[in-house]
Amino acid sequence: MRTEKELLNLFERMVKNDERIRLSVLEGSRTNKNIPKDNFQDYDISFFVTDIESYKQDDSWLHIFGDLIFIQKPEDMELFPAELGNWFSYIMYFNDGIKIDLTLIPLDEITGYFADSDDLVEVLIDKDRRIKEKIIPNDKNYWIKKPTEREFDDCCNEFWSVSTYVAKGLWRKELFFALDHFNQILRPELFRMIAWEVGTREGFNFSVGKNYKFIDQYLPQEEVEKLINTFSGAGYKQCWESFELCCEMFRSASKKVAFSLGYKYPDYDEKMTDFIHNIYAKLSEKKLKKDNY
Repeated sequence: MRTEKELLNLFERMVKNDERIRLSVLEGSRTNKNIPKDNFQDYDISFFVTDIESYKQDDSWLHIFGDLIFIQKPEDMELFPAELGNWFSYIMYFNDGIKIDLTLIPLDEITGYFADSDDLVEVLIDKDRRIKEKIIPNDKNYWIKKPTEREFDDCCNEFWSVSTYVAKGLWRKELFFALDHFNQILRPELFRMIAWEVGTREGFNFSVGKNYKFIDQYLPQEEVEKLINTFSGAGYKQCWESFELCCEMFRSASKKVAFSLGYKYPDYDEKMTDFIHNIYAKLSEKKLKKDNY
């Protein structure tokens, strides 16, 4: 696998040899000093160019980056509508394990790019000295944010509202319906609440990573194991157990957040829990015995 130095040298040579590219930047995790380096971090690169259309006519120029084995062009797909406006991107995988996410941006959109940037940006080459101030990458936009009392209650409200859909789906034997609500809505709110709880203990001045990937570093091992077990859902019985564990963990974390921040803890937690247990759980137990599933 090529080293970071080799890749950055490759980008530099390409930019210097192509007059259409006036500015290049490195983005994402490779600019973040708070994330441990590893070989499989993506290379998120953006080139500010004078003529995007000339690149889109033929993909052969991309082979300058290496032995290309897969490419995706998000702005050239029918099933997934483009989201980057005038920009054009390439997601590329190479046979040595390198992944490069390259975005071409019109040169006249430099100001807008830096105004909307998430601050994890490092300028590599600026041929025309357009960037007047030194840019120091930082991950502040990804720090855990202290919730307002309204945000705290909204999170609780969403969690307990959607919990009934999971319970109803399991009772109806609609496993995919139940799991979709569990995985797409319920568990993200659980992670959000746990992150807030971590923030009340450790401070709201750091990130737990994309998709909460570092959150286990701030939890007791027992809690980490519980969190992992909320992902168990191979069948109806297992899914019920994971669902109830998820509710238990959310309740515990949200009570701690409410206490630490002096927020009112919602009384609908207990009411909705009773609702789920009295209506769906008991009936599901009967179904489990009857249908043996």
